[in-house]
Amino acid sequence: MSTESISDRREHIRSISVTALAALLGVGAALASMSMTGEITSLETANEVASDTTALMLVAGAILVQFILYDFTDIYSDDEFSVKNYLYIVFMTFAFWFVTWGILLTSEAADYLPA
Repeated sequence: MSTESISDRREHIRSISVTALAALLGVGAALASMSMTGEITSLETANEVASDTTALMLVAGAILVQFILYDFTDIYSDDEFSVKNYLYIVFMTFAFWFVTWGILLTSEAADYLPA
């Protein structure tokens, strides 16, 4: 009557890996978004930068890269990767991208990024 499941340690390592990769790719997409959109010199420029769809394409690419990577590395088996996992990865990556890019847009940190 025992059920076969992955060990608690392996499940913990997998969840840390998924969260860390989502966080790193979200922050990386924000940095790439900031360096691609250019320098902010006025409020009008900030509005143009914030509405640029290139930044959204970068975060969408970061999300898709994760799905391909998880499929390639077999972190999840077919029956373990559910809608909840997809939503978690999308939300975490988007949230880290949104917060990091928002901080970069409203601070003077853009001066230190390569053009």
